[in-house]
Amino acid sequence: MASSQIEIRIRYGETDQMGFCYYGNYAQFLEVARVETLREKGISYKELEEKGILLPVRNFSIKYIAPAKYDDVIQIKTEISDIKNSQIIFKYSIYIKQKLIATADTELVFVSKENFRPIKAPDDFKSLMDHINE
Repeated sequence: MASSQIEIRIRYGETDQMGFCYYGNYAQFLEVARVETLREKGISYKELEEKGILLPVRNFSIKYIAPAKYDDVIQIKTEISDIKNSQIIFKYSIYIKQKLIATADTELVFVSKENFRPIKAPDDFKSLMDHINE
């Protein structure tokens, strides 16, 4: 399975009173990782939207193992685990200095910008999955 990795430094404003990265920030971190993963594979969210295709999140789950703190640099490893019918599934592993601190999954749905109804995954996504599985 092909994967990509990004790094994000935890800013002071992303921490809570305990000094930990606030749990709600992780959804945004995963969005950055997801967008960059697709960009590395030659797919642009902006171009998808220009073609009338949106990708809302249907499901999001995360398991926290250890906290990230102010000024920590987290590494997010992102894998596209499946593309089927109208959905795409991403899996994430989040590390600090090679120590796993969280795992997550997101399921997104391809929908028409016109009516917000699910549509089949575009051909470029299908061929992307073919390349990943090679």
